[in-house]
Amino acid sequence: MPDISLTMLVVLCLAAAAAGWIDAVVGGGGLLLLPALLLGLPHVPTAQILGTNKAVAIVGTSGAAVTYLRSAPVDVRTAVRIGLAALAGSMGGAFFAAGISSEVLRPVIMVVLLGVAAFVMLRPSFGGAQAGGPVTRRRMAIAIVLVGGGIGFYDGLFGPGTGTFLVLALTAVLHLDLVTASATAKIVNVCTNGGALAMFAYQGTVMWQLAALMAVFNLAGGMFGARMALRKGSEFVRGVLLVVVFSLVAKLAFDQWTA
Repeated sequence: MPDISLTMLVVLCLAAAAAGWIDAVVGGGGLLLLPALLLGLPHVPTAQILGTNKAVAIVGTSGAAVTYLRSAPVDVRTAVRIGLAALAGSMGGAFFAAGISSEVLRPVIMVVLLGVAAFVMLRPSFGGAQAGGPVTRRRMAIAIVLVGGGIGFYDGLFGPGTGTFLVLALTAVLHLDLVTASATAKIVNVCTNGGALAMFAYQGTVMWQLAALMAVFNLAGGMFGARMALRKGSEFVRGVLLVVVFSLVAKLAFDQWTA
């Protein structure tokens, strides 16, 4: 573990807890956790930051997934199928990442996110208790190819807001309520994070001691966030979703401005 002051260690652990809470409720915890690691450990190579981030995040995501599974009506088989497609998509996205300029992608993603925010605000029923009926083969195929493969590809290519996009896409395609969509997204995230972590571990770019400490706080935050989402329901998740979407737009705009 790198030489870190006690104050910075406390800050990183608190950031991990907050990121776990956000990620469990609606996705997007990486918006807080990754910048905290980058700012708190400026002299650590980026590869080690990314590897440590995944090692922390997968623990909180797994804890949140287990918490959801105990109370939310999640179709595990569907979630795993989408997760495997997302894993394959993220590998493809990572393959092409070197040839794509993030400066080109950021404005496109900002426009998409603003459109999503407007849609969610203008459609109060979105993500409520939807009468979507049984999942047809057609909708399942769309979920696997577009939600799994497409968002997985985006995760490998660019990344920010993947969890949030998963929640929105699962709600729209499978007609899930936001709580069930968040629960399903956690299982998908476990699949994609597991694949990424395996690669980082193979490359030796994970700071395991720091990751283990932060993971305890991330796990606590994730389980608490999942319980809160289950207790407060879709309207609460909808509110957090809008906050995360606007925060992501602000971050992308800042990155574009300072690029």
